Amino acid sequence: MIERQAQLGLATRMKQSPAVLLLGPRQVGKSTLARTFAATRPDATVLDLERASDRALLAEPELFLARHRNHLVVLDEVQLMPELFSALRPEIDAQREPGRFLLLGSASGDLLRQKSESLAGRVSYLELPPVLAAELPSDLGTLQQLWLRGGFPLSLLAPDETESYQWRRDFIESFLLRDLAQMGVRFAAESLHRFWRMQAHLQGQQANASALGQSLGGLAHTTVTRYTDTLVDAMMLRRLEPCFVNSGKRLVKSPKVYVRDSGLLHALLGIADLNALQGHPIVGASWEGFVIEQIAAALPPGAHLSYYRTAAGTELDAVVELGARRIGFEVKFSAAPTVTKGFWQAIDDLKLDAAYVVAPVARSFPLRAGVEVIGVDGIDTAIQA
Repeated sequence: MIERQAQLGLATRMKQSPAVLLLGPRQVGKSTLARTFAATRPDATVLDLERASDRALLAEPELFLARHRNHLVVLDEVQLMPELFSALRPEIDAQREPGRFLLLGSASGDLLRQKSESLAGRVSYLELPPVLAAELPSDLGTLQQLWLRGGFPLSLLAPDETESYQWRRDFIESFLLRDLAQMGVRFAAESLHRFWRMQAHLQGQQANASALGQSLGGLAHTTVTRYTDTLVDAMMLRRLEPCFVNSGKRLVKSPKVYVRDSGLLHALLGIADLNALQGHPIVGASWEGFVIEQIAAALPPGAHLSYYRTAAGTELDAVVELGARRIGFEVKFSAAPTVTKGFWQAIDDLKLDAAYVVAPVARSFPLRAGVEVIGVDGIDTAIQA
């Protein structure tokens, strides 16, 4: 079993907060992580709200919660019973002790945060992303497999590429036909699938709802925006906002959009193996999105992630702001990366404290004074430096 970094974070949060809401897409490993934690607590009661028998136990939620006041209560797929949040608030207030409730949600932070507003000050949020490079051995072969297959455990650990690819295609179909309906989304599955595939072809490009709608047969830009919001909310897409600084330059204001899991990106594009990926026009954008996800997962609380681009074309793929400290990352799919004049201009515009080029390299090396080429395994150290 892969040891997840979130395991330590979960244990820490459970010591600090009465309730922890563990967020992440379906099949990402939330239930496994929660049951591993619950196994350390003899008093744990675990309910899976996809099971009718477990939902029946919560027909009178106030009575059930009061009866288990001295137990750890784990509620899996809590988005299926959002009415529980209003019952949890008075129960937490009646006995405000850390580690009472562990809630698992497959909808995204924004959706569940809206439903859990009644728990403000009583709940801590923790996101579990797909498996990260930092959670695996750091050799290039393992990294390539993670990039190709993505970080969903059943895809990553499949016995061969064929089974991994088929698992991802099945996941996409199930997500569109079943999971979104459970979230209350009422879009036609085929229309949303076409949009998702088109977004995969546009990996890492600036969002243009009107142009994308025209490419999809004349969809209104409002419909495209709703599709995007839905997949962002479900943690399938990342909307990366631009960095706004007072540089005196005219800045691009549109976000960039990425399919978050590289394995799902490849399945949407019909890319089944590494040879097909490396010969595909999307390869550079795929690698960029993969690295962006590793950077996002490495951010400490309070850090902000964006990208920088001016109207003149000066661009930096990722900007991390940590208080007064600002770090830049440029992503290159090359073992001998080179950068453009715009990279150096971005460093000057942003007055960066440090800058890195992330590439598929086995060891780090300096590119120039103040700029280092690093592998994916160097991202955590770069952010924490």
